[in-house]
Amino acid sequence: MSQTREPREHRVLCASPIGLHHIAYTEWGDAANPRVLLCVHGLARTGRDFDDLARALSDHYRVVCPDLAGRGKSDWIADPRHYLPPQYVADMVTLIARLNVEEVHWLGTSLGGVIGMALASLPKTPVTRLVLNDVGPVVKAEALKRIGDYLGMDPLFENFDKAQAYIKAISQSFGLKTEAQWTQLARNSLRPDGSGFRMHYDPSIAAAFKIAAGPGTDVVTWPLYDAVRCPTLVIRGAQSDLLDHATLEEMSRRGPKARIVEIPGVGHAPMFMDADQIAVVRDFLLQT
Repeated sequence: MSQTREPREHRVLCASPIGLHHIAYTEWGDAANPRVLLCVHGLARTGRDFDDLARALSDHYRVVCPDLAGRGKSDWIADPRHYLPPQYVADMVTLIARLNVEEVHWLGTSLGGVIGMALASLPKTPVTRLVLNDVGPVVKAEALKRIGDYLGMDPLFENFDKAQAYIKAISQSFGLKTEAQWTQLARNSLRPDGSGFRMHYDPSIAAAFKIAAGPGTDVVTWPLYDAVRCPTLVIRGAQSDLLDHATLEEMSRRGPKARIVEIPGVGHAPMFMDADQIAVVRDFLLQT
């Protein structure tokens, strides 16, 4: 395997209103390639979720997969009120500046898609092609409740097997097909803590999530979506409780008039560990 198909780990210094923090990111492909694909993960995930997709696309792109603040190897922010999209957008703008490119293609899962949609909606945006993975301008209240029910927990697992069983239980909607995939997911989800394991994120993100989720109603951001002008693909897990089919269809008719694809047998959200899911993204991103 060529060197460019192996990941490289880096950090970039970002600012918040209360100080500085490092964002960690994994980079795949030729570091001199001006074509950059930025892959941004979901609420309680890490950038290593995209390993399979990044490896598959590293011959075409410099693929960059950050850990959002408070996740993975990135720093935690002392005040959890800053775990919100405006801070994430600012961090990603700093990261893009570090990459020294004028434009990027963007793939965002769930929260990563919200961040991408917000950035793509701005004048002078660097986002020139956008993939929204199982998220849109209407986020269903029932999905927000389901996520909030486990997000506030901070379990300590005495061994890896028990941790993996927990991750599998709360992530069945990902639709993974093999035990090897579940093991890979668990490795990317956990951090050692003494003799055991904890989830690889700051439990305080739950406080900000409650602010963003609001009072038990759908979160609606159509003005952001309608302001997006770049070519857009929306992928939905056919069993998703976060992005419903009606919203998906509406996204094909307004704003950027997205191309839409549904992945059978998957809920929230497709994880791009299968060749057929990767092909959906590759075909859209590489079309002329």
